[in-house]
Amino acid sequence: MDTRPAAGAWRSRITWQKLTLLPLFLVALLLATWLWFRQAELDAISENALSGGQVSKALWQHVELTVISTFFVLVIAIPAGILLTRRSLRRATPVAMAFANTGQATPAIGLLALLVIWLGTGMKAALIGIVIYAVLPVLSNTIAGLDANDPTLLEAARGIGMSSLGVLTRVELPLAVPLILAGVRTALVLNVGTATLATFGGGGGLGVLITTGITNQRMPVLVLGSILTVALALLVDWLASLAELLLRPRGLEDGR
Repeated sequence: MDTRPAAGAWRSRITWQKLTLLPLFLVALLLATWLWFRQAELDAISENALSGGQVSKALWQHVELTVISTFFVLVIAIPAGILLTRRSLRRATPVAMAFANTGQATPAIGLLALLVIWLGTGMKAALIGIVIYAVLPVLSNTIAGLDANDPTLLEAARGIGMSSLGVLTRVELPLAVPLILAGVRTALVLNVGTATLATFGGGGGLGVLITTGITNQRMPVLVLGSILTVALALLVDWLASLAELLLRPRGLEDGR
């Protein structure tokens, strides 16, 4: 008796159960933080750092930095990955990967400092730095996902009359979706973390609260900025997990 479908369904149920635990944890974390703040004694410096809608402003700036940078990462890395797996440009793959590796190997704060010197302070320099830092996982996973496709399957698709574009959009990309989404998930979490450094270039974000708490030695401000950053990273990772489940083509197993 073949038990593979049942095993696949069981793995799916476990995955969905795990996905429901994270929102509960985030609610508990934020509730505990709120209760702690209610009884915490804030001095004038802490109140000034947290008043006037500055927390919501920093959180919104952080979300904005993450969303915009991720959009540009996808626009750059996925088409580049597709082009680099085509026969005419395959020789350029090592060079492109070397550049992408260099971008991520460079310390993020050093990269941001160079961009600020070149472009000046503001969100533009921060966004470019975040994009450069997060291109590698999406680019490498796109290339790996497309290269992992079974050549005989692609030949069969061409044999039934599909054009090159049809093979790419209807066979290659759907089969590569799991690996591409894994790269996007990694890039999202990287972007949330790297966006905290945007404050050093005048880009705002939750890093403002963290640096204010550190420089002024105000623990409530530091704790709030850190917890909101962690919560945002976990939430983004959870949403990406949902996308992986929902966008994975039907019938694909984890091991392809």
